Amino acid sequence: MKLSRPTHLVTLAYCIFALAIFMTPRAVGAPPPPITWQATAGSQSTDKGIQALAFLPNELWIHAGDSITWSFPTHEIHTVTFLTQTIKDLQNTTPQQTRPARPGAGGGCPGTTPDGSIFDGSTCVTSGDDLFVDGATYTVTFPTAGNFKLVCLVHNNMTGAVHVLARSEALPYNQASYDKQAQQREAELLSGGAGLKGQGTATAQQSAGDAVTAGIGDIVATGGGSDTVSVMRFLQGSIVVRIGDTVEWTNLDPVTPHTVTFGTEPSGPPQPPSPGVTSASDGARQAVLNSPAGSVHSGFLQAAFQDRGPPDALPQSPLGVTRFRVTFNAPGTFNYICALHDDLGMVGRVIVHR
Repeated sequence: MKLSRPTHLVTLAYCIFALAIFMTPRAVGAPPPPITWQATAGSQSTDKGIQALAFLPNELWIHAGDSITWSFPTHEIHTVTFLTQTIKDLQNTTPQQTRPARPGAGGGCPGTTPDGSIFDGSTCVTSGDDLFVDGATYTVTFPTAGNFKLVCLVHNNMTGAVHVLARSEALPYNQASYDKQAQQREAELLSGGAGLKGQGTATAQQSAGDAVTAGIGDIVATGGGSDTVSVMRFLQGSIVVRIGDTVEWTNLDPVTPHTVTFGTEPSGPPQPPSPGVTSASDGARQAVLNSPAGSVHSGFLQAAFQDRGPPDALPQSPLGVTRFRVTFNAPGTFNYICALHDDLGMVGRVIVHR
């Protein structure tokens, strides 16, 4: 049956309208819709002993209006933090926000901003450090173009960059590319940590006297920032000595602090050494234990930071305290921990024979 003229015209109009709807989203030059990218903050070996202190990947290119969701797969604490630091071109000389010494330490950065916060460089955005471990996620949306530095407030050399481009600009990578970069970098860092573990053990074994390596690490620079791999273990973690012997612990990690803590763990901040710990003439800390039930705490063993002062100035820093010596005057098994990383399995023991 033939369509009447009015029916034919209506059908034709519907076809034209449907074709217009179909073609409009695919018009040449139309910007893509906002998306949420996926990234990771940190990685670890199966036994948690090797920690990749890195954003994976640590450099991303996204469009204005896009978001990034970081997952936190490790038991080691990290933060995703963007300070008020906007540097969008070489002519911008606006002072940047001072990086807080630790999460929630002030400096204009609140302890935590909500999941889904918006960052445009004008105010600080940070995940904080309370719950962002073991699979938690944190999302930040970037509404304006710019180049933004990403930092972890817990680990000084865990940094990255987010390049936010105008929606008309092409992106150099897609999510599959970022996933591949992250996997490769994770494998490199954890493999490097395995090598460092062997190096730390060999260093302790080659030392004159009874020695333990209290952690070892390395910092690796990238085009977007820096990554750190840290071995959270006492290497030669079980050592046998005799009454009157002295054991020396040395932290070989360039940035990560550790402690050597026997007996009762300090109830407050773990930085000050316990009473009875003194300084040797070479700057190392030293103590004596007269019973396996005794308590002694080294405080932080950590390399000194080279803190920059005014522009073009690099003040001389004092030596860091990286060594701790304990003399054992009684037989028995003396168990100890790193008060910062015992939850990762950083524990050891000294067996003292007569």
